[in-house]
Amino acid sequence: MLKIFLSTIMLCFWGWACQSQSPARDSLRYLALGDSYTIGTSVEVAERFPMQLVKALQQKGIKIQKPKIIARVGWSTDQLSVAMDRENLAGTTWDLVTLLIGVNNQYRGGSLEQYKLEFENLLKRAIELAGKDNKKVIVLSIPDYGVTPFGQRYQAGRISREIDEFNAANKKISESYGVGYCDIAPISKEALKEKDLIAKDLLHPSGKMYGRWVELLVGMVR
Repeated sequence: MLKIFLSTIMLCFWGWACQSQSPARDSLRYLALGDSYTIGTSVEVAERFPMQLVKALQQKGIKIQKPKIIARVGWSTDQLSVAMDRENLAGTTWDLVTLLIGVNNQYRGGSLEQYKLEFENLLKRAIELAGKDNKKVIVLSIPDYGVTPFGQRYQAGRISREIDEFNAANKKISESYGVGYCDIAPISKEALKEKDLIAKDLLHPSGKMYGRWVELLVGMVR
């Protein structure tokens, strides 16, 4: 009897210890898909918009885990798709999925028609990963880097015009699938005058700009 009692105690302790080391089961899972704007190039990890979003939601009493970020500098739509294949995401359902992709398609001179096809495919995958619930997916528009000091060195007007065209396309596709659409492009354009919205590399958003995005996202997620 003593051995059985001790064994029971040990099993209970082991179960408690394992549970305390793993994320709470009732907390939300968040997957952030994208490129340099999602990984937060040139800002601290805590300043990335997915990290700021999680912190803002937690402060409002929403239980949500640290985000899983699949993003890298320079990725275009096809590269993000390949990266998602490598991650082997099948079998996991996410409570929130954000998708921000396309600036590198434009930067490399990729066609708008090809972008539409690849973006739509990524959006379908995002919805699938969200348990086929389109209400758990939010697409962010592409920031206008034409207003940055980097963009101003080149054909700033052409950059802004093409970014607007890419955003018109991803917005139309997003609306056709009934997912959330967070238009942060207008905020990015404010960097033309508000220089503190740009990171030290003179191209990517600063933590302050990401914070402005999060203000919009929090309302949508809640």
